Amino acid sequence: MQIWVDADACPNVIKEILFRAAERVQIPLILVANKILQTPSSPYISAMRVGAGFDSADNTIVREMESGDLVITADIPLAAEVIGRGGHALNPRGEFYSTENIEERLTMRNFMDRLRETGVNTGGPTAISRKDRQAFANGLDRFLVGLCRE
Repeated sequence: MQIWVDADACPNVIKEILFRAAERVQIPLILVANKILQTPSSPYISAMRVGAGFDSADNTIVREMESGDLVITADIPLAAEVIGRGGHALNPRGEFYSTENIEERLTMRNFMDRLRETGVNTGGPTAISRKDRQAFANGLDRFLVGLCRE
């Protein structure tokens, strides 16, 4: 089992939580981005730089991940592909995407995209709050504890 991170847009505070978790449970953590990333020196943490281009990091994660892997992403289409391949997807606000909720999330995302295309200002996501960080850390911890029990 590995943890993959869609790292281009992943907040640094979430990366820090992931770094500590990878060390604690000794699970490989791979950050994928189209820019150079700084990571702590660790046998469990690595960064993979991909070429620039639309969805380069997403495509690499989907190609390289295996069933059972965890992917950290706020990208709903990527989460849908991960779930379709038997992986787990967790967003930086602590919400797990699942077969039960991914279609609804995709529908809402596509609706908002259509609104933006017509010129409606839908705003962007709010900044990651302390509550979001805690929800992420708790969700990640529950997932990892579940792995350790298997």
